[in-house]
Amino acid sequence: MKSRRELNQELRQRILNLPGVEERENLGIHEDAFFVGHTMFMHIHGHGHCDIRLSKADQERVLAEGKARSHRWAPETGYVTFVVNNEKDLEPAMDLIRMSHRRFAERQSVLQAERQ
Repeated sequence: MKSRRELNQELRQRILNLPGVEERENLGIHEDAFFVGHTMFMHIHGHGHCDIRLSKADQERVLAEGKARSHRWAPETGYVTFVVNNEKDLEPAMDLIRMSHRRFAERQSVLQAERQ
């Protein structure tokens, strides 16, 4: 069984393997913040406490399905919370993270196409 630290490292590596993702550590209250372009699409507090930004429609669906919890401080911005406690939590976390990444990566592609 992996330690919380090992789980966090694996999670971070999986996130960094997504196209165009950049990590910025110790950004304000966020220990590990992940960006696509200039947009932070998720961040991690401590070991495995993930705050993930979704579209409002995705947020509503994910919360209704019980796949995540409402974000404590900024639910109005589309954030949900998912805590990775063990190895079996990694893939459900990544499903939510990929959903967020897709949304913001697509937006970045549109913005880049408009500039050309």
